[in-house]
Amino acid sequence: MRRTPLAYWISTILAASAGAQAQDQTDSESEISDQIVVTGTRVADRSRLDTVSPVDVLPASELSQQATTELAEALSNLAPSLNFPRPSITDGTDHIRPATLRGLAPDQTLVLVNSKRRHQSALVNVNGSIGRGSAAVDLNAIPVAAIESVEVLRDGASAQYGSDAIAGVINIRLREARDGGNASVTFGEYNTDVETARGTRSESDGAVITASAWTGLPLGSEGFLTLTGEYRDREPTSRGDFDLRVAPVRVTSRYGDADVQDATFYANAGVPVGADWELYGWAGYQNREGNSAAFPRIFNDARNVPAIYPDGFLPKITTDIDDITLGVGTRGELLGWAADVSVVYGKNDIAYGVINSLNTSFGAASQTSFDAGGMDYDQAVFNAGLVREFDWGMAGPTNVAIGVEGRRESYGITAGEPASYLRGPVTTAPAGSQGFPGFQPSNEVDESRNAVGAYVDVEAQVAQKFLASAALRAEDYSDFGSTVNGKLSGRFDATDLFAVRATVATGFRAPGLQQSFFTSTATNFINGVPFEIGTFPATAPVSEALGARELDAEESVNYSLGFVFQNGEFEATLDFYRIDIDDRIVLSENLGGRPDVDAILAPFGVSRARFFVNGVDTKTEGVDLVVRYGLPTESMGRFDFTLSGNLNDTEITQLPELGGGTINPPIPLFARINSLTFEEGTPQEKATVSTDWELPTNFGSFGTSLAANYYGKVTEPGTAASGANDIPMGSAVLVDLEFRARVGDGLSFTLGADNVLDKYPSAVPSRLNATGALGFSRYSAFGFGGRFLYARLGYNW
Repeated sequence: MRRTPLAYWISTILAASAGAQAQDQTDSESEISDQIVVTGTRVADRSRLDTVSPVDVLPASELSQQATTELAEALSNLAPSLNFPRPSITDGTDHIRPATLRGLAPDQTLVLVNSKRRHQSALVNVNGSIGRGSAAVDLNAIPVAAIESVEVLRDGASAQYGSDAIAGVINIRLREARDGGNASVTFGEYNTDVETARGTRSESDGAVITASAWTGLPLGSEGFLTLTGEYRDREPTSRGDFDLRVAPVRVTSRYGDADVQDATFYANAGVPVGADWELYGWAGYQNREGNSAAFPRIFNDARNVPAIYPDGFLPKITTDIDDITLGVGTRGELLGWAADVSVVYGKNDIAYGVINSLNTSFGAASQTSFDAGGMDYDQAVFNAGLVREFDWGMAGPTNVAIGVEGRRESYGITAGEPASYLRGPVTTAPAGSQGFPGFQPSNEVDESRNAVGAYVDVEAQVAQKFLASAALRAEDYSDFGSTVNGKLSGRFDATDLFAVRATVATGFRAPGLQQSFFTSTATNFINGVPFEIGTFPATAPVSEALGARELDAEESVNYSLGFVFQNGEFEATLDFYRIDIDDRIVLSENLGGRPDVDAILAPFGVSRARFFVNGVDTKTEGVDLVVRYGLPTESMGRFDFTLSGNLNDTEITQLPELGGGTINPPIPLFARINSLTFEEGTPQEKATVSTDWELPTNFGSFGTSLAANYYGKVTEPGTAASGANDIPMGSAVLVDLEFRARVGDGLSFTLGADNVLDKYPSAVPSRLNATGALGFSRYSAFGFGGRFLYARLGYNW
């Protein structure tokens, strides 16, 4: 792990803190430093900088003050350890793009809404992208306008919250308002020079228009109802290379952002009931329709039917996604305890289609659009918790929290129409809809499971300067069994300015139902005999014949040591961490093509098979740095400076193999490409330096923001064991600039540009890009869209 930048960061902190000690504390500083957090602690009034674990608080003002209107991308711009790659030509992953925290899998971060567990998406990522093999929460199903703040707990928290909280926790707190509101329209478009390996061109594409509004309404004398609506229309981008197989030479692919339209509605409410109780609840719905491109089939492609497409065709995969969430609960005082009881339901439903396509095996009689089937996932969670303070004669009260949780999950796959998967009369041609073969009846799934858990969480001011916390949680799952996890944390406030905090915790992640039961097959004929090639559940007969076993939970141990410094308008946090994970669940390689393996597969009519498997052990080490400094002036307005960064290194310490019996030599189940994706697929360094300036004027205010975002090196591994086919991407600095003005208290205008200097990752070499479809690596941590210009008009009331 590289340490040189860390030494520089530490020296920066020390120098900045020395210069900040003379600054007086102001009202604005108090608002920032004293933000109350509810993530990682069950103490009612714990502020952000007083916690035993690092918590970033990202308020609505920062989330909305960006070019993007997508939550996942906004979070990646603000949280140093969170990344949001933009994969393309990866089927459903183009439409539900996952985010990663600390370089770990997208489903190793727990997502909460109003401190309650949110449901995952039905999609499991099975293609070549960051997050392959994971089923994550779709952050972009929640509109930024509906959010009051987002808290990012950068620490393991399974002992507090249960499964998935290995890398940390993202808690999305919905807006609570009984008056006021905002409406805004944002328009943006890429204006860029695309320099691929085979040439340069200019593009103006990817236009995005987002219209959103929220309003607060009173419920009775003290209650609130906050309503939010949003509509977003994003046109596709094209960043493929020139295709040398056609004349004239041109771009035949559509490699980039998918074409997506989504409409979202959210409501959040709370109303007092009597003197000591409150009813609360929220509801959300999003419909997202999109299409993304597959690889092009040119005129002489064996998969083309010239009678239908004389010039070839570009298949497009469509999705119709419905995401629903509903939560209701009550909280108040019960026999001296603060009680909270809730039920939360969520569902994600994906319907696949294919257009501008064909089933080659039906020849000229083939249809050109198909219903390819779909997937759905839902989750219902019951939670009951009690919290109370006790005075046990220590320096401060002891906070005790106890609770129980029950969860039911279900997962299903439905088949597409027969034409999307059947083989027609042309038996020598590939079967199924080109671009995305439909799910077959043999792939249909309807599975569910139950889980129950109980926890106890204690936080005590043991001494005047020492805060201690301990948590214990036991859970039992109807499929893989039981687990018990614990967490110990401490914080020592050496002075009013400086504190040290540390944590050791165990954690786990239950295998997702998507990982346990996803299956997808395509049928190929070999010498007139049908063979299945595809992904099978670990418990399928073909998988068990290859040595697969029912999936078990991932297990982790987290260690962290952090330092907190605050004085007036200056604050700095520096947190070191290590995360050891055993039995990570991964999607295996495609197995087959070797006589000893083919002999095992033959009785099942299968020529290639892959499945999910436990067995990858990893060690992740890193450090997070966040430095903030506010400078108010009498005549020049206010300046806010931020330096944030993350160093992160993941190392694989053990890999699973298929071996023994007739299989010799052993075959790696997780080979070079996937292993290097874990270790080098996300940047080991990421940092942001930003300045925000706000100047009050006679008409309102004027402000600017300037940010420089540094991304470290990333490697997309290739097939050659020597590394000759790898695509290394060097470090890059992207600059963002924004100007804004407010007229009175209502009207506001914003103009800005992300990636002003039009930076791109390394182009895919021509020799590795026979079809010309891929212009740039899909592993790029900042995507490959180029310069993005935007304008926003808003009105507050």
